[in-house]
Amino acid sequence: MIDLVAFIPRAVVQSIPLLCGSTGETLTEKSGNLNLGIPGIMYVGAISGVIGAFFYEQTLPSPSDINPVLGIMIPLLSSLLGSLLMGLLYSFLTTTLRANQNVTGLAITTFGVGFGNFFGGSLIKLTGSDVPSIALSATSQCFSQKLPFADSLGVVGKLFFSYGFLAYAAIAIAFVVSYFLLHTRTGLNLRAVGENPATADAAGINVTKYKYIATCVGSMIAGLGGLYYIMDYAAGVWSNDGFGDRGWLAIALVIFTVWRPNIGVFASILFGSLYILYLFLPTGTNLAVQELYKMLPYVVTIIVLIIVSMKKKKENSPPASLGQSYFREDR
Repeated sequence: MIDLVAFIPRAVVQSIPLLCGSTGETLTEKSGNLNLGIPGIMYVGAISGVIGAFFYEQTLPSPSDINPVLGIMIPLLSSLLGSLLMGLLYSFLTTTLRANQNVTGLAITTFGVGFGNFFGGSLIKLTGSDVPSIALSATSQCFSQKLPFADSLGVVGKLFFSYGFLAYAAIAIAFVVSYFLLHTRTGLNLRAVGENPATADAAGINVTKYKYIATCVGSMIAGLGGLYYIMDYAAGVWSNDGFGDRGWLAIALVIFTVWRPNIGVFASILFGSLYILYLFLPTGTNLAVQELYKMLPYVVTIIVLIIVSMKKKKENSPPASLGQSYFREDR
């Protein structure tokens, strides 16, 4: 039997990077931009926050002297800035220069991972550490601080109130994005751009502006997932190539949720559960069985993709112009 009190909080913590990545990618795809660079952007968001936190901690006489506000704001703003620049780069290449979105996204991912490993390795050398990692424990404590009344509520507190503030922020952002897309005029315009940019352009909607803003904001949301992974989930420890395949899982989650960020809140927890399920099942030393359990998120995504494709419901379909560059002179 699985100890649910121990399993659920770990699944939730595991799900937050996926939720941020999928929410950001959903917002981006609603504009018609297919950003396969999300894994690289999450990586850049993580290393940018690490760089900001590292140099801030270096100015402190001791880690205990950290200012909680600065300890949060410096890496947070650094992460948002790094992610924003990546979103601007992708938008410039695909929207302004009309480069192929698939190739550009893959290039962004390759660049982002290389960028993170280069600067991560450089910081490791600056510390003179004997192990290939950086530990930002003081900053991590600021991010992972749980609600003060969580311990007094027992099991309820552990299940619902024992997470860092970015976890609650990620959930709130997902619901806000969902409301924005479905219930606001600007959200309607954005969806129109993703469905038929030529028609939206003819109706007076600035297609380029919407694509730029949606992609940049989506990239910043995704970057927060990388920051959360390092500062909360990994307890402030950065190691090169330690982020795994979470960025690709976030993109898969967009398909799983049929482009609905509110569903992504629950689907990401399901993915997080599947991602760590092998740790809680009695597989013994049978590594083959563990590897089969690790495949579960991908198998579930494939099954959902098949089901969605067979039903062919319009509301469950991607934006009609997804992955297609638009140039108004081609109208």
